[in-house]
Amino acid sequence: MTQPSSTSSTSSTGDVAARGESISRAYDQLRELIVWGRLAPGTRVVESEIAERLGVSRTPARSALHRLQQEGYVTGGDRRLVVAPLTQNDGRELFHIVGLLESMAAREAADRPPEERATLAARMRALNAALDAEARLPRPDPMRIFDLDTALHRAYVEAGAGPRLVGLHDAIKPQAERYIRLYISALVDEIATSVVEHEQIVRAIESGDGEGARAATDTNWRNAAARLSSVIGAHGERGSW
Repeated sequence: MTQPSSTSSTSSTGDVAARGESISRAYDQLRELIVWGRLAPGTRVVESEIAERLGVSRTPARSALHRLQQEGYVTGGDRRLVVAPLTQNDGRELFHIVGLLESMAAREAADRPPEERATLAARMRALNAALDAEARLPRPDPMRIFDLDTALHRAYVEAGAGPRLVGLHDAIKPQAERYIRLYISALVDEIATSVVEHEQIVRAIESGDGEGARAATDTNWRNAAARLSSVIGAHGERGSW
């Protein structure tokens, strides 16, 4: 019996790895286009056009679209896919889910040793102060506000969450970010309230109050969901026609 050559085996392995990298790259690029609103909610997504836009063949484009459909970024059937719309109900559900995940992380962060909690609290307070200062400027930068807020929440998630919780958080949080990015200019006026809510989370973590940290985080996200719902109500849902 003829044995396959090591060269052939190596080549096959390399081809598989290359295909995997191509799919992963297409997925990352396409998700970024959706999250940043460059593919607007309700926009029809055509496999051949996506492949051309990303500079890949149709196979990785198809795989990327399938994964994005599973994760809720794209909806519809095989013959007609569209970027998922942004609606009040969907936004509320996403914010509640993120709140539950981050509440678990905050509770665990409050169980860290005192020195770790003190370091974490100092970092969170610095980010919260920068967030407050930016929001008070005559012309605040919405994207800097977004980055500071994201960093603050990420700080206690990384401090408290295990790998499974981080994985769940990383899968769902970008879907919530679609809403924040699209409506962020209208949400800037609500930052002062968020700053106060953030401080409640910091105090609970700093003092080692796990239940307090969980409750404060959950409250922050539930209030954020209500604020977002009001903004969507005023400015309209996107892509739900």
